[in-house]
Amino acid sequence: MSGAGFRKTKRSLPIALLRAREEVMVPIRSMLAQSGVTEQKWRVLRVLEEIGEVEPTIIASEACLHLPSLSRILKSMEADGLIQRKEDLEDRRKTLVGISKAGRAILTKHAGQSAAIFAELEARMGKEKLETILDLLEELLD
Repeated sequence: MSGAGFRKTKRSLPIALLRAREEVMVPIRSMLAQSGVTEQKWRVLRVLEEIGEVEPTIIASEACLHLPSLSRILKSMEADGLIQRKEDLEDRRKTLVGISKAGRAILTKHAGQSAAIFAELEARMGKEKLETILDLLEELLD
């Protein structure tokens, strides 16, 4: 195939986003390996810390996870004591998920290292460029 109609892979948005993600995730994966927490569990913990107790559908959306995958992840996290589930008092058909003390402890343990990773990225890119990238990605998602 001649490649007619295709952009060069270096200028393909999907491929560029994947490459950028992988570059950003290298130090984060290294950090998480110290606690045995997967990227997906880390995202769930971050979402729960930020927005509090919520339904799994909201966690799935905010943590960029498919609901069936999240269900398995939540079972594992509950078994590890990282989250707690409870019945919604207003609508007993719903389950709310919240972060536990053990889950918060993992976030606290890695807060400094996470901030240092972001600071290194900011130093490498420049604060203004990094904010522009984040703004453009938000605009793309709107």
